[in-house]
Amino acid sequence: MATLTVGFDLDMTLVDSRPGIADTFRALTARTGVPVDADAAVARLGPPLRTEIARWFPPEQIDAAVRTYRELYPAYAITPTVPLPGALAAIDAVRGHGGRVLVVTAKLGRLARLHLDHLGLVVDEVAGDLFAEQKATALRRHGATHYVGDHVADMVAAGVAGVPGIAVATGPCTADELRAAGAEVVLDDLTGFPAALDGMIRLALER
Repeated sequence: MATLTVGFDLDMTLVDSRPGIADTFRALTARTGVPVDADAAVARLGPPLRTEIARWFPPEQIDAAVRTYRELYPAYAITPTVPLPGALAAIDAVRGHGGRVLVVTAKLGRLARLHLDHLGLVVDEVAGDLFAEQKATALRRHGATHYVGDHVADMVAAGVAGVPGIAVATGPCTADELRAAGAEVVLDDLTGFPAALDGMIRLALER
């Protein structure tokens, strides 16, 4: 059996970053004068930042708006972010099986690291600025055996990487949507992850 290596998405999988991201979008509006509905933006977290920015800014301003948002992010988004229920226990469960923990996220890696360090979530690797099928490249490179996420695109990533997708219904996608996207297991939140992982490991050993 391969060494257990579990990848996790970040936003709305391990952490609830909605308050801080909303504050960052409000700061972006204040800086640029372009109105962004922050509440609407955080209701659909998952896709790359550029996708959301393109809803509000004309094409010729997108690159500058993305840069400004990322400059504002450390001051506004880190402190309000909290771990989602079960996040620390999920990481501990992987460690308890002698496994490694990855974070594979659409967020820039350096910004993801700020969240992890602030919250004391210790992981082995962070791969950022990746979405959907792009995440599969990092999952394969780091030898992931499972991938955990809250978005249908995370289940696509798991499928392309050829590993079981474990979904948590803590983000914008429903349990039915996550199953339809290929999730092997769908959990209400990460509090159910340790037991689910135990079961998947037992099944793998019996095969």
